Amino acid sequence: MDPKYAEQYRELFEKHWWWRARTELIIETLQRLQPSTGWRYILDVGCGDGLFFPRLRQFGSVEGIEPSLRMTNASNADGNHIYTCSFDENFRPPHKYSLILMLDVLEHLQDPIRALRHACELLEPNGTLLITVPAFMTLWTQHDILNQHFTRYTKSRLCQLAEKAGLRIIEARYFFYWLYAAKFMVHVFEDAFHPEAKLPHVPRSGINRLLYTISRAEQKTFGKLPIPIGSSLMAVVERQ
Repeated sequence: MDPKYAEQYRELFEKHWWWRARTELIIETLQRLQPSTGWRYILDVGCGDGLFFPRLRQFGSVEGIEPSLRMTNASNADGNHIYTCSFDENFRPPHKYSLILMLDVLEHLQDPIRALRHACELLEPNGTLLITVPAFMTLWTQHDILNQHFTRYTKSRLCQLAEKAGLRIIEARYFFYWLYAAKFMVHVFEDAFHPEAKLPHVPRSGINRLLYTISRAEQKTFGKLPIPIGSSLMAVVERQ
């Protein structure tokens, strides 16, 4: 991630319509899938400064792993629950996890199947892994370059990687349907005119509120339909 982008990530996570709408979708998905016994240990991979921890605590005991020190704050009260190291075979926590989240992580990795296999190893039997990634290379923009992405995914590609890693697909679907057309137009414009990349920012309050409302309305009304496009993709898988 671009260093300047990292500096403003907290504000984006807490205020920007995209992050807020994604958060609510993830929470609703977890509430729907949560087993009757709950999830004992939860791991948030690429957790940054643990910004998602307060919402995840309703489901179990939360830990995180973040390889970039500039994404963490030494004064954070949740710092004791964050491993600051790479998510690879050298990461050997003292227990298995019943739920692991990889929220917009895989697109940053040159070898995503290696990370998925390691996540599989860290899961309890029948443990759950929830993944979100950006969708479709036809939506590739300067935003992906700023975020140091390697790729964007299709549903079939992500499911194929998960199965090779020893994971069973529970469900997979696109979301932010309405954003597909907008992102595609940005892709076409940038491909033609090559504008300078700009860091994202929180829109004006009225626009921010409107886009959040549109996104949440879409999730509530069309979220369960098998619509074959969207700017993002979510998959829920489990250890076989």
